[in-house]
Amino acid sequence: MHSSLLMTFGLFGGLGLFLYGMQLMADGLQKMAGDRLRKLIEVLTSTPLIGVLIGTIVTMLIQSSSATSVMVVGFVNAGLMTLRQAISVILGAAIGTTVTAFMVSLKLSDLALPAIAIGFLLSLVGKSRRVRFGGQALLGFGLLFLGLTIMGDAMKPLGSNPVFTDMILNFSQRPILGVLAGVLFTAVVQSSSATSSLVVAMASEGLLDLNASFSIILGANIGTTVTALLASIPMHLAAKRAALANVVFKTIGVLIFLVLFHPFTTFIAKTFSLVHRQAANANIIFNVINALLMLPFIPALERLLERLLPGTDPIEQVGSIYLDTNLLNTPSVALGQAARELVRMGKLAIEMLDKSLTAFNSSDHNHLVGVEQIEETIDQLERDIVDYLVRLSQKSLSTEQSERLNALLHVSSDLERIGDHAQNIADLADYRIEHRLPFSEEAEAELADISSRVRNLVEAAVALLTSNDKTSARQIITAEGDIDLLEKSLRRQHIKRLNNGVCFPASGIIYLDLISNLERVADHANNIAEALTDVSEDKTSSTNKVSYSASN
Repeated sequence: MHSSLLMTFGLFGGLGLFLYGMQLMADGLQKMAGDRLRKLIEVLTSTPLIGVLIGTIVTMLIQSSSATSVMVVGFVNAGLMTLRQAISVILGAAIGTTVTAFMVSLKLSDLALPAIAIGFLLSLVGKSRRVRFGGQALLGFGLLFLGLTIMGDAMKPLGSNPVFTDMILNFSQRPILGVLAGVLFTAVVQSSSATSSLVVAMASEGLLDLNASFSIILGANIGTTVTALLASIPMHLAAKRAALANVVFKTIGVLIFLVLFHPFTTFIAKTFSLVHRQAANANIIFNVINALLMLPFIPALERLLERLLPGTDPIEQVGSIYLDTNLLNTPSVALGQAARELVRMGKLAIEMLDKSLTAFNSSDHNHLVGVEQIEETIDQLERDIVDYLVRLSQKSLSTEQSERLNALLHVSSDLERIGDHAQNIADLADYRIEHRLPFSEEAEAELADISSRVRNLVEAAVALLTSNDKTSARQIITAEGDIDLLEKSLRRQHIKRLNNGVCFPASGIIYLDLISNLERVADHANNIAEALTDVSEDKTSSTNKVSYSASN
């Protein structure tokens, strides 16, 4: 019993160390690359073959096909990538994830402790961020192999255990059982790299033969699809199709190789004399062949997915819709198109505000789905609009057109800042939900009142893009002054409740943060009104006014 307990602790402790090391290494590599990995996937997937190459490279860097697949599913959900592009990247991700198991097959475990020592030192005393992140990656690399060494040592006694040897014999003779085992284990640990690396480590200890190793590896390739599948549940239909594409192409590949199982393993046995290297080679060659087989059938796979998950859903295009560079030589029309794009941007900001406030008031996480994607769209639209208007400013414009252009630039900045405050509110909602923070009925009523007022103010400000109604602008400016006063009043009342012990202290901090963000949103709505109609009023609360320079 004592030896069984030690073996169990050694196995799961080593597995935990391996997974933590792999995550640490991936985080370090991603931080070194910065946002370039995301940009790489977004920009360089114009053809299926390039998509496969990009998927391979990115997954080699982040050491997780699951992470790449989840990232790609998110891109599809945000409208950054088509389903066809996503399929090609997912095909490449399957190839990239084989690198970890291949490194394990090279028996680099002797480098584990030196890598940990050097990596820790670099991450601690590195002068630049890149050196520190590189140290983190090296530390993760060392922990990964240390975990494998611990697992290997813990599992050595299994070689003489008749129950284990009978199970492995079944896997070897009945590959479908090994596939099922690989699916289940990988679905639990959510990493095909972990399963494949463990298989290679066991093979190096003589615990698995090639047949058993390859059957489990096949199952790992299906099991790893669970992560992206779960991530896609709250997303748009296209994102669900992208996640399902991962399942379909992996399953088709596994079925093909189950039919060709024995001819394939016979071929693999000739690639190297040691079983653990054969297992690593089988993993690589299977994924490369599977990707190449599927590459010509991506359009057919896309049609199949549309049949399996029929229907359509509105995916908000991230980039601009109305900004046509051919219209820059006609400034009046170009300004009109920019205003249309700003209306779209404003509606997105209102939608984001609605989602965040509803999530906060209802304590329901489901309302936060899509908030981050909307903010990305708003940020991209601001960049597109500013670039378009700057190019337009270089044309011959009348005084009136120049003034309108400057006003639209200010509006773009203010709408982007409203999006930022809506994201802050979403974060507050997330915090409230996570910590189950209660609010008094009085506080709930106050928040509902100020939220409604601010939301209506933003809607009225966005409407000015098409109406230019000075009366409405004056009403917005007056209402914003009222919200400034209301925010101060609510702050005083809430502090009183806190002092009287009526409200929970942690809830009080969230309450004050929320009304502060709402007051700032109202300020930006005021800025929009002033910019679009050239109307301003002296206000007693002018100290709370957000200047254009602060908005930029």
